[in-house]
Amino acid sequence: MILLHCSPKSPLLSLSSSSLRLRSFLPSSSKFPLCPSLLRKPRFSFACHVSTGGNLRMDSPSPDPPSSLSVDSVADGLKNQSLSERDNDELNHENKSKLSLEDLNWDHSFVRELPGDPRSDSIPRQVYHACYTKVLPSAEVENPKLVAWSDSVANLLDLDPKEFERPDFPLKFSGASPLAGSVPYAQCYGGHQFGTWAGQLGDGRAITLGEVLNSKLERWELQLKGAGKTPYSRFADGLAVLRSSIREFLCSEAMHFLGIPTTRALCLVTTGKFVTRDMFYDGNPKEEPGAIVCRVSPSFLRFGSYQLHASRGEEDLGIVRALADYAIRHHFPHIENMSRSESLSFSTGDVDHSVVDLTSNKYAAWTVEVAERTASLVARWQGVGFTHGVLNTDNMSILGLTIDYGPFGFLDAFDPSYTPNTTDLPGRRYCFANQPDIGLWNIAQFASTLMAAHLINDTEANYAMERYGTKFMDEYQAIMSQKLGLPKYNKQLINKLLNNLAVDKVDYTNFFRSLSNIKADPGIPEDELLVPLKAVLLDIGKERKEAWAGWVQSYIQELVASGISDEERKASMDSVNPKYVLRNYLCQSAIDAAELGDFGEVRRLLKVMERPYDEQPGMEKYSRLPPAWAYRPGVCMLSCSS
Repeated sequence: MILLHCSPKSPLLSLSSSSLRLRSFLPSSSKFPLCPSLLRKPRFSFACHVSTGGNLRMDSPSPDPPSSLSVDSVADGLKNQSLSERDNDELNHENKSKLSLEDLNWDHSFVRELPGDPRSDSIPRQVYHACYTKVLPSAEVENPKLVAWSDSVANLLDLDPKEFERPDFPLKFSGASPLAGSVPYAQCYGGHQFGTWAGQLGDGRAITLGEVLNSKLERWELQLKGAGKTPYSRFADGLAVLRSSIREFLCSEAMHFLGIPTTRALCLVTTGKFVTRDMFYDGNPKEEPGAIVCRVSPSFLRFGSYQLHASRGEEDLGIVRALADYAIRHHFPHIENMSRSESLSFSTGDVDHSVVDLTSNKYAAWTVEVAERTASLVARWQGVGFTHGVLNTDNMSILGLTIDYGPFGFLDAFDPSYTPNTTDLPGRRYCFANQPDIGLWNIAQFASTLMAAHLINDTEANYAMERYGTKFMDEYQAIMSQKLGLPKYNKQLINKLLNNLAVDKVDYTNFFRSLSNIKADPGIPEDELLVPLKAVLLDIGKERKEAWAGWVQSYIQELVASGISDEERKASMDSVNPKYVLRNYLCQSAIDAAELGDFGEVRRLLKVMERPYDEQPGMEKYSRLPPAWAYRPGVCMLSCSS
């Protein structure tokens, strides 16, 4: 039983074994009112009986060490593979024959299998009974230039990296020259924004070119963000600026190399035109260079892709089912192929001993996997200190990927109430500490949508939320244990550490990187205990030094008890505690140079972020604490429009 208790006023993300529940700070305004049972305290003391030729019995989960009773751990058909696990496949891919842009293997399953808008104009309007509108890129372009590119993503597509050298490459990826075989469209979806139902949203400045099938038959959608108006642009211009495009390009790739599931980015081009933006909504707009980033993902389906159609009544509930069938068929095929002989039945632990049979309802199995992927993603964010900034339901991927990089931020000084989004400042709904609760809230909206479409019932929806809580706790405890080099989770030690980090505003990334230098030697003199941490424990007084020394002594006791050698532990810790993360000030330095026509820093920064766990001698400046100028508005914090 797990409590996710997050408060902007609390120095900690408190994780205690009590219950999993949505906190009262989350607005209840929902287009789809939750069934009361979705908000009751889920119970995690359940029995699991699995029969796949043999018998496996799992009783109540043991909290220490964390055990994963996730569906993906008991059925091969429900394994959740993150993008980071494909690195080895990418390396094996390198020797395959590479393709030109003209030879890419296009497919258009989304357009072929789902209902579309009969109109193809980009006039802003409500689009009914459709999942997409065919629309061509329309951004004005004049002498576009290639700013940066990802050889890693090109490899996923079987694209020859020499294609980046083509004189017409910037024209094709600015949308000015069509890519042979593409069928551009903008997706229709809705969503909750800051807890309030916003109705139709959709791809207001992103145009999907189609899906590319690589030699392994993996499906990758290519999407141009900033390519011009669509019916979903509302009052906006459908364009993007170089500033925000650099941030999205770099963070997409940085997150992948950190091992965090994410959409990817193939390339970034300037349009050669200027775009007017009011960055701070203060009535002082200015012209900025325009740009377009090519985003790549197996799918850009979001929670909001389903919500919108469910909100429009019985007539469109069939579209919710069609979208669910499409997602399962192409992105969760193991669920489609499950056999009832596998007998995946779970007792929810409720008073009425309700049973969820995941093989009798593929939509229930799918909902559970979406919930678990989302929980795993949020746990990884918390581990690396990443704050998304805008966790609206239209920014939640059904694949459990980090998607839509706007005003994101990595923790510098540890502050659980940190939000990089100026729009979020009044309530800090999306602050770092609140992300686990928000993930659950969003899953509740998703589950309610599927209930409205009669795809899952109340018990199945509640079970998916239970799975979110258990999966999050399992992953979070495992991640934090690994970051400390411990074989098992020590709640008291870790909570005390997080409290110390918050009190002294210690740099999150650099602290954990330095922690591996501590030796498992109980004989270290008290006045030398903090020597390995002297570079990160800055400007602390005598009382705080004593507090830290006490924690280090407790930590050393745990290290001694683990029996792991210092050398082995350091190597293990350095492999999970990055030296380099994409701090906002690093992005800004690259942006400042790029706006003057120098793209070298964007490319250098990309290369550093491709090896975040390596020392990279000579690159140490990219791991430094933010300079004073980094705390000005527009660097450490941005608006949603950024």
